[in-house]
Amino acid sequence: MATISFGGLGNGVDFGPVIEQLLKVARLPIDRLNEQKATLNSKSMDYATLSTKLATLQSTAEKLRRAVSFDRFSASVSNETVLTATASSSATQGTYQIQVTRIAQSHQLASKAAKAVASATTDIVSGSSATFTFRVGSGSDQTVTLGATATLEDLRDQINDLGAGVVASIINTGSETTPAYRLVLTSTNTGADNAITIVTDQTDLDLTNGSGTGGTDTLQAAQDAEVIVGSSSTVTLTRSSNVITDAISGVTLTIKNTGTVQVGVNRDINAVKSTILSLASAYNEVVKFINERTTYDVVTKKGGNFFNEPTVRTVLSQLREALSATVTGASTYTMVGEIGFKTERDGTVTVDEGKLGAALNENYAAVKTLFVTQGGVTGVAQLMVDAIDRLDDIEFGSVTLRKRGLTQAITRLADDIARKQDALVLYEERLKRQYAALDSLLRQLSSQASFLTARDNVVKQTF
Repeated sequence: MATISFGGLGNGVDFGPVIEQLLKVARLPIDRLNEQKATLNSKSMDYATLSTKLATLQSTAEKLRRAVSFDRFSASVSNETVLTATASSSATQGTYQIQVTRIAQSHQLASKAAKAVASATTDIVSGSSATFTFRVGSGSDQTVTLGATATLEDLRDQINDLGAGVVASIINTGSETTPAYRLVLTSTNTGADNAITIVTDQTDLDLTNGSGTGGTDTLQAAQDAEVIVGSSSTVTLTRSSNVITDAISGVTLTIKNTGTVQVGVNRDINAVKSTILSLASAYNEVVKFINERTTYDVVTKKGGNFFNEPTVRTVLSQLREALSATVTGASTYTMVGEIGFKTERDGTVTVDEGKLGAALNENYAAVKTLFVTQGGVTGVAQLMVDAIDRLDDIEFGSVTLRKRGLTQAITRLADDIARKQDALVLYEERLKRQYAALDSLLRQLSSQASFLTARDNVVKQTF
């Protein structure tokens, strides 16, 4: 607020500070409303954060309620220099012998040494133009057309620009002093069906051997992978790729070399345990967040943003009820407390990982039934998802309603503050006018008093 000053008053009094104090008193209700608004804004932000943490908890529970979260398998290989293996949710426990007798290879060929050129920029077209045509497997013919001055580099680049399943490169099979540059073609895909065939070559490289001194050298044959599954009773598979997905159900094999290995497929207990622990962790994040905001300071006599808030008590109650519920229809384990969950005094939960691991090892299916919704049994994870749905329901959720109420209250306060600020401006203008009038009156009175005093002095001097 700008300083208010009335200078040159006849009685020597500046009314500016008087007006400032009157306005300061009049502003007190606005200050109190601004404090209330700040408190509600802070509370609204905390409820927004609470909703985010509830969404995280629900997302964790959402994953855990599905059977695929428990159908986790890991694959081990006795010798990973031969192959590696990964297991999906459709895998089956077991041990399998895999013999790799052949790995898949990409076809690779090179122009003959007799047709090598001294420079990669040497002209390889004798006539006015030349075509070069190749085919991959049973695919369509691919042709490039070269001009009269085309070089080995030009041929390489035009082949690569086709993107037709072949990569062209140039190698020097000579020496630094006597170079001998040759064209190399490599199929981008492995397997016998992806062999490269040179259909036409009108360049001086003569890969079709029209001159009798040209042709190609096979640097690597096009070859399928071959694996034998089993030991006594076996199945032989040939595949064009070194990544084989159908040798063992639900297992992907990536072949690296020939040899014989044992592949073991087992339930991934650690992965499942980690998912269950993440549910407890997300649950604790919500509880701790609420606890930190429900404290009361006896010195300042102020509570946290959630102090005495019925909504957060509802949140804690419904989450606790979902997590500690007895799962109707479950057999061996009917409550999470039986597999290592324990509620602490502050409402958070701890998990005995040893007990949880033992339960998963001893009765995996029973732990799965406790969390997963299947066969008419509603698991704990589903109960948690449902509880949060009720809390955050877009129309009637208690958290949603509280956030909406806070927003409405903040809007009302903002409107009230705006009205009071407008009234304060009018009040300030009125005070200024009133004290300006008083200032003028005091000037007149002061002038009259001076006149009367002077006149009285003159009369006294006369007599």
